[in-house]
Amino acid sequence: MKFYGREKEIELLRGERDRSRTLARLTVITGRRRVGKTELIEKAFNDGTGDYVYLLLRRQNEKTLCAELQASVVNQVGGKIPLLGRAEHLIELVEAVFAFAADRPLTVVIDEFQEMSYVNSAFYGQLQGLWDRVQRTHKLNLVVSGSVIRMMNEIFFDHSAALYGRNTAHLKLKPFPVSLLKTILKDYSPRCTNADLLDLWTITGGVARYVAMLMDAGAVKRKKMLSFIFSPLSPFVEEGRSILVQEFGSEYTNYFSVLAAIASGHTRHAEIEQDLGVQVTPYLANLEKNYNMIRKTLPIFDPPKTKNAAYRIEDMFFRFWFRFVFRNMDLIELGRYEQLCEIVARDFDSFSGFALERYFYWKFVEDSSYTRMGAWWNRKGEEEIDLVCEDELAGTIDFYEIKRDISRYNSSVLESKTAAFFKKHPQKDHLKVTRGVLSLTDM
Repeated sequence: MKFYGREKEIELLRGERDRSRTLARLTVITGRRRVGKTELIEKAFNDGTGDYVYLLLRRQNEKTLCAELQASVVNQVGGKIPLLGRAEHLIELVEAVFAFAADRPLTVVIDEFQEMSYVNSAFYGQLQGLWDRVQRTHKLNLVVSGSVIRMMNEIFFDHSAALYGRNTAHLKLKPFPVSLLKTILKDYSPRCTNADLLDLWTITGGVARYVAMLMDAGAVKRKKMLSFIFSPLSPFVEEGRSILVQEFGSEYTNYFSVLAAIASGHTRHAEIEQDLGVQVTPYLANLEKNYNMIRKTLPIFDPPKTKNAAYRIEDMFFRFWFRFVFRNMDLIELGRYEQLCEIVARDFDSFSGFALERYFYWKFVEDSSYTRMGAWWNRKGEEEIDLVCEDELAGTIDFYEIKRDISRYNSSVLESKTAAFFKKHPQKDHLKVTRGVLSLTDM
């Protein structure tokens, strides 16, 4: 698949490169695996404007890693950066490369930066000392990228970390916005339907690599998407496990159980504990604050300390993976892919309902249509309104039911729900009210 979008991100990265010509810059790029960080870096910096060095870290012996990276530097910039002897420690190689920026602009990218924790954790303290020496004198644009969010946060944003406060910019790369996902699907399937778009969103959540794999395979319809995902050669089957085991470490089984429970529809604290039979408070807190895997949602306009909370898996792919892959590993191990595809196809329409809700949420975020949005429900978890949207500037509030099948919409039911909402929030009853339904036709 060709490169799509990211115009704003490219502009920001190139702006940092321009500023580095007078004062060194250090940009941290974070984002979940497969979201397209490396492709973005390549597009932004390998444009023939200035010198550019790319270093990819791997878990291996440091001396071996240095030998590979030193050879890579020579291949990339030839004789421009003289490297005398053979570096045995990464800091020696990095210092030699940085020295080039004393006289002329240079962009250095260190990808999968968190991997150095497994090679030589002392590197981060050494880099701090080196950075402090060169940041005011060199024309250096240092960019570090990492996929393991927990580790990148510990390296740069923990107050006790050696590199805390050193970055001059932080770019959190997100999946494709829904408008771009629509453009991509139309490029590969001009006759695509909104149902096809919802299927693609439900499965990939706009994560660049997953979208590319499906488009390159010609999987633009649900049947082909599921056949591609659930096949003996599919990379999707092990994808969730391989990413999350690295994130969670030795405790991954407990986190997997919590995520599987949420993906199955148990979204309240008490429901999750009852489902698993264990105390889940610390796991929920870590999943939300340290791993950014779930979101604790409250009814819109409720105070932060309310106990009326629900937990959602924000990443559409992981929600799909836990609901249909992790839950059916027994069938996968038996090679019963056709049977599994039938099960997924049977349950997919009901499963995609929440994905449709999130689609419209992010669509309105892109459109800047409202100043505040969210779902609302009462303390019993009833009277739920899928999307409440307030425009403080216009003095309006819109209430939406979101239905895949528009025939299931009942305007009188929504009116009753909004009456319950205003009873709880009378301070909003002066706003101009609109009620309606959003469905596939509105995508």
